[in-house]
Amino acid sequence: MRLVQLSRESITFPSPEGALREPNGLLALGGDLSPARLLMAYQRGIFPWFSPGDPILWWSPDPRAVLFPDQFHLSRSMRRFHNHSPYRVTLNHAFGEVIDACASDRSEGTWITPEVLAAYVRLHELGHAHSIEVWHQDRLVGGMYGVAQGALFCGESMYSRRENASKTALLVFCDYFIRQGGKLIDCQVLNNHTASLGAVEIARRDYLNYLSLLKPQPLPSHCWVPKVLFDTGNK
Repeated sequence: MRLVQLSRESITFPSPEGALREPNGLLALGGDLSPARLLMAYQRGIFPWFSPGDPILWWSPDPRAVLFPDQFHLSRSMRRFHNHSPYRVTLNHAFGEVIDACASDRSEGTWITPEVLAAYVRLHELGHAHSIEVWHQDRLVGGMYGVAQGALFCGESMYSRRENASKTALLVFCDYFIRQGGKLIDCQVLNNHTASLGAVEIARRDYLNYLSLLKPQPLPSHCWVPKVLFDTGNK
């Protein structure tokens, strides 16, 4: 196992199975954040994550954190909150605002540099990256974004500026994703927040098997069309 230096001339990646054990999942460095390279990475179970000033680092950790959307953990307190939710939830209404807010979040945004932000906005413009927005009185208060791979959604980041806003985003998205034929949400690395919502760890080889199975499964053409997913009138 060794760290691979990527060139700008080729968008190919080494096998994820060659990633380092320490730090867990580090596979390669360098290259760029072009749409073609980013899509190639996600298709192979690889994602970028790096600190400002560092070279681009590419990861494929083992184990991998995932959430089966039908296993989202809805606590009693969250159920009570959602039954009287003050929020409206939309899909693909404000991608740029969501990723910009994630970049400003101290817990999430240290790696979302202007270069990263621009790269994912471009993926969104090409129809590959999507956002879920949570609104309170027409003010954006939370959300999440990620990259679609057929019936698998690669979650990248989420943020919350009001009570339970990010939980609401994921809860509503899980319900919608299931109804569209979605099967799995990639959470990359487990943390306390995602674990509390039902995320679990699986072996990297199992994740890659899911990816190869779910990536070719297209969702309905209207799945990612901007729309309202939830409001107080359609609970």
